[in-house]
Amino acid sequence: MTPTASDGVTHPPRSTALFTDRYELTMLSAALRDGTADRSCAFEVFARRLPGGRRYGVVAGTGRFLEALTRFRFTDDEVASVAEFLTDETLDWLRNYRFSGDVDGYREGELYFPGSPILSVRGTFAECVILETLALSIFNHDSAVASAAARMVSASDGRPLIEMGSRRAHEEAAVAASRAAYIAGFSATSNLEATRRHGIPGAGTSAHAFTLLHTDADGPDEAAAFRAQVDALGVGTTLLVDTYDITAGVETAVAVAGPELGGVRIDSGDLGVLARQVRAQLDDLGAPNTRIVVSGDLDEYAIASLRAEPVDVYGVGTSVVTGSGAPTAGMVYKLVEVDGRPVAKRSAHKESRGGRKRAVRLARRTGTVVEELVTAADAPVPSTDPYDAREVAVPLVRGGDVVATGTVADARDLVAAGLTSLPWEGLGLSRGDAAIPTVFS
Repeated sequence: MTPTASDGVTHPPRSTALFTDRYELTMLSAALRDGTADRSCAFEVFARRLPGGRRYGVVAGTGRFLEALTRFRFTDDEVASVAEFLTDETLDWLRNYRFSGDVDGYREGELYFPGSPILSVRGTFAECVILETLALSIFNHDSAVASAAARMVSASDGRPLIEMGSRRAHEEAAVAASRAAYIAGFSATSNLEATRRHGIPGAGTSAHAFTLLHTDADGPDEAAAFRAQVDALGVGTTLLVDTYDITAGVETAVAVAGPELGGVRIDSGDLGVLARQVRAQLDDLGAPNTRIVVSGDLDEYAIASLRAEPVDVYGVGTSVVTGSGAPTAGMVYKLVEVDGRPVAKRSAHKESRGGRKRAVRLARRTGTVVEELVTAADAPVPSTDPYDAREVAVPLVRGGDVVATGTVADARDLVAAGLTSLPWEGLGLSRGDAAIPTVFS
């Protein structure tokens, strides 16, 4: 979609070329000067380790990266902003930049493990090196959110989750987080821009401010607030009942909306105890089908602790949009091959493995995965008997053109299938090793 600014003038899509660290362009300038810019290279994106306590990660951001790649262009504005520290030769090169290489990678929604070659970017050094920050900023953020969200989905035991963390994130990060959480299995989002851009189902009714608004000289009038909401949204709405006294709030909610009230939301207090009390009260009031929605600083551990309680829907905010304690996936973008020769970094605790790679995921006949086997890209896959083997990476870009066709819905299905394929201990929230080992051959 081509945006229209507030002045009514239609503008081309915004360039992504300056979502880039300065050192990428200074390396480019030096490589152009010494003649190494056109050397054939391969870069890979991978995570050396998972965040503490995690057993798996979820790849998210692939679709956003591919779309951003099509807008990675240096127009006059971008060139002017970097002209101060670059040579004329480099500026001319940037004006004509179009990525013409190949990209393979894990499909959006795939699970990944330590060392998984999530993305392989191939082309000249110059055209690949300047994509580092763009790739990492997208994959590190989106994969962190999706990985945390997937743990929450597992903990919810099939009950719906609503992403409602927009107010705890940058406005653009909030949209990306909504998308990543939905891919991981969340049911809806409160963020309208995410609904518009990505087709994610929307959810949301009212906050405490609406109840407090209905206060007059005689004091609070919770019933008036509930009547106004029901009049506007129908009896299927969800009423927020903990602004004052929860027991009185539930009684008022059913009195106003009737026994067909869609739901009540609890946003504070001991959610497990309150859910039991409210469920019993709703049943006594003849509203057995009214759902109980809980929210308020939930994470995967809080959700798991509520699994035995009569909770129907979870609303999750801060924890999901910040990766539940792991705001980045810790992925890196490393040069692994130059003119067909493997190259590797040997720095302590920051080592890399040289050479282009391919990943094959092994599974039992039952579908349970057992190993991530990583080999040289051009090497034959060793015998995997008695396991079934599946090549994980797929073509994403060929000759600079995007060839991948996956959708958000496809990614969502892939996450669900991946979680089902994990060994049962891989879904645990307790600390432990990765759900399956990554074996380099």
